[in-house]
Formats: sequence, structure tokens, C-alpha cells
Amino acid sequence: MTDQKELFIKIALGSWYLQIQRAEKMFNEFSDEQLLADIAPGKNSGVYLLGHLVAIHDMILPLFGLGSPLFPALEKPFVSSPDKSGLPFPAVKELRQYWNDVNNVLTAQFNKMQPDEWFQKHNAVSEEDFKKEPHRNRLNVILNRSNHLSYHMGQVILLARTNKD
Repeated sequence: MTDQKELFIKIALGSWYLQIQRAEKMFNEFSDEQLLADIAPGKNSGVYLLGHLVAIHDMILPLFGLGSPLFPALEKPFVSSPDKSGLPFPAVKELRQYWNDVNNVLTAQFNKMQPDEWFQKHNAVSEEDFKKEPHRNRLNVILNRSNHLSYHMGQVILLARTNKD
């Protein structure tokens, strides 16, 4: 059974790391000024999407019981508020650094986790619910966050088109 668990973990983390690499490459293709542009008229800006992804990844730490968020001040402007809310954002250069920082910390934490830990409940599910739905585990969070990242990178592709015009 452990071999099967390790295979599932390898598949999920492989997808996670691939999406991280693709996102980093894509964000690095834009200047700070280009990231300030909207992906389409009236839609999110590139900087908002970068901040949103940093904040969402940062929230994995407390979700997994691995520590406090590194950048808790990002939750309000990038998760609980829409772009154009009027809330101030950190500079793009800072967000780029936060992106690297949070993903490096997550990688270090993930590398320490044992196979059985990936199949434990995360902190957003109760013991009672987890008994009924054991698939609501940490590994499932990584799969969902990989899909979330991929979705938003599809939006960032639109930013490339906006900056060509």
C-alpha cells in the first residue's frame, strides 16, 4: 500500500511543481509594468493574479498545520477582495519575491512530509467530516491548488495578448 501511496504523491507533486515552474516562467516573461495591465478590459490585472496566487499558496501552511502564513497581509487585498477594490498592493518586485519565498518554503515542508501525512485531514475539515470523506486530505488540496494555478495561468496568457497590442 505504501508504494501506491508514494506513487499518488509523486503524481500529485509532479503536477504541482510543473505548474509552479510554468507560472514562474510566464510571470518572468512580463515586466513589472506589463503585470500592472488588465488581462482584458475590466478584468483582473496580472499583478492581482500574482498576489492572489501568492496568498493562496501561503494559506497552505496553516491549512496543513505547517506554520503561520508568511504574508498574512496579502489575504485581504488578494483573496477576500476583488481587484480594483482600492486596497493597496505591494510592489510587483515584492510580490515576485513573495512568490519565490512561499513556494520555496512549501517545497521544503513538502519534502519533510512522510507518505501517510499526505493522506491526513487538513485543517479546514472536521474529524467527523473527514471520517465520511477521507478524500478531503492534504494530497487532494495539492491537486486542487494545481488546478487553481493552471486556471489562473490561462488568464495570464491573455495578458500576453494584451501587451502585444
